[in-house]
Amino acid sequence: MKLGTENKQKTIVAGVLMVLAVGVFVYQFSGNSSDPSAPPPTASTSSGARGAHKARPLMAHSLDPTLRFDLLRSSEDVTYQGNGRNIFSSQAPPPPQPIPQPTDPALVNNQPPPPPPPPPSGLKFYGFANPKNGTKKVFLIKGEDIFLAKEGDVVDRRYKIVRVGPSSVDVQDVLTNHTETLPLSAG
Repeated sequence: MKLGTENKQKTIVAGVLMVLAVGVFVYQFSGNSSDPSAPPPTASTSSGARGAHKARPLMAHSLDPTLRFDLLRSSEDVTYQGNGRNIFSSQAPPPPQPIPQPTDPALVNNQPPPPPPPPPSGLKFYGFANPKNGTKKVFLIKGEDIFLAKEGDVVDRRYKIVRVGPSSVDVQDVLTNHTETLPLSAG
């Protein structure tokens, strides 16, 4: 039986490669003291080429359990100087409020501005009728609706007829107590 030793040169090369493979295997899986996962030192941190950057050992690699009060004191002196924006909100901050100008007479006297006038009623005085009993009635139009009313009546569930004159009608908004004068419109 032949073991393949006819070519002695091939056998020697195979033996040397086998010994090297076993040596690398033993080296990789042996419990040596050097940490293979630690990164090798770079030129910028070990050589000190950059004068401002000093190489300090990381606290995790230090086995000294003493408390470093100088590092704690430096972290206590730090205060947050934010701009008031909520960093946990994804919405944009509201725009800044405009500063009121002092030229407005209501603001100069430190009085609130008067409330805005109520919206117009939308009613138009179209005409009037004089029935035989003597009570004067008026025709009012709002959009496509036509109302026939006399003094004291409520029109459109909101407007009370206060006074009926020959060329105008006074209408009071029952919700805001605002009185509006409607002139006779030609039409």
